[in-house]
Amino acid sequence: MSQAIRPVRKAVFPVAGLGTRLLPATKVLPKEMLTIVDRPLIQMAVEEAIEAGIEQFIFVINYGKEMLVQHFDNAPQLMKVLEARGKTDQIETIKAAALPEGSLQTVLQQEALGLGHAVWCAHHAVGNEPFAIILPDDTVLNSVGCLAQMVKSYNSHGGNVVAACEVAPEDTRRYGILDISGRQDQALSIKGLVEKPSPELAPSNMAIFGRYILQPEIFTYLARHEQGAGGEIQLTDAMAHLLADQDFYGFLFEGERLDCGNELGFVKAQIAFALNKPSLAPDIAEYMMTKLREYHEAGSKTAKSMKKVA
Repeated sequence: MSQAIRPVRKAVFPVAGLGTRLLPATKVLPKEMLTIVDRPLIQMAVEEAIEAGIEQFIFVINYGKEMLVQHFDNAPQLMKVLEARGKTDQIETIKAAALPEGSLQTVLQQEALGLGHAVWCAHHAVGNEPFAIILPDDTVLNSVGCLAQMVKSYNSHGGNVVAACEVAPEDTRRYGILDISGRQDQALSIKGLVEKPSPELAPSNMAIFGRYILQPEIFTYLARHEQGAGGEIQLTDAMAHLLADQDFYGFLFEGERLDCGNELGFVKAQIAFALNKPSLAPDIAEYMMTKLREYHEAGSKTAKSMKKVA
């Protein structure tokens, strides 16, 4: 008899990182509190989890990240001010960002020892059940969230599921890369995983993208605290061990993937989500066309000046 597929009720959010790629913006402000249009990255990640049916939210934090928790409080003082001013729309916005009492839990990662270590820190909070992992830096623009798509796929075949996307061959050294043995629709059968391989050693150019659904047995391998690429405890390495015992799938999600953890990706995300908001899209599009014309005109003038000098 096949084992019943257990529901995914908990999600781990590894948010203890320093955000050095976005300094100086992240010198004081946690990178997960940076906003894409009008919502912090952490709120976007939590909303994605709620859409996917997640009931318990586990933040892996370090010192100085208390603001992430405060963002999901009821903010009674602010609510009183908004009520006195009759700001009904803003009141509803604040209420929408609050989480049910008791649903948010924090665990402390005292040392930055890698993603695998951050996930391991949550093992008591997760317990013996399948769970999701969401990296707030990574987001997907689509009518159905990435994790909701993955949960639907997981509910049909169980096992372990990672979000997968194609990257340029020269970029494999930046990601966990999948060794693929087959494909059925959006599901990729995986026979191996390699963390940040050089292009010549990469088994494919199919990368893991910031979303996971894993079985609790992963903690057995994470507990070994084995160092991998960069001298860190890598989640990909633990998954490679678990792959020998359990099924693993890569899931080709629908939507535009956006890496908000670097300057270029962060700006792209602002543009993409602004153009997806009806109240902003027309003005943003017009502004962008104006700036593009100015950019090309400036480039043309520069080229003419260089030609005269030559």
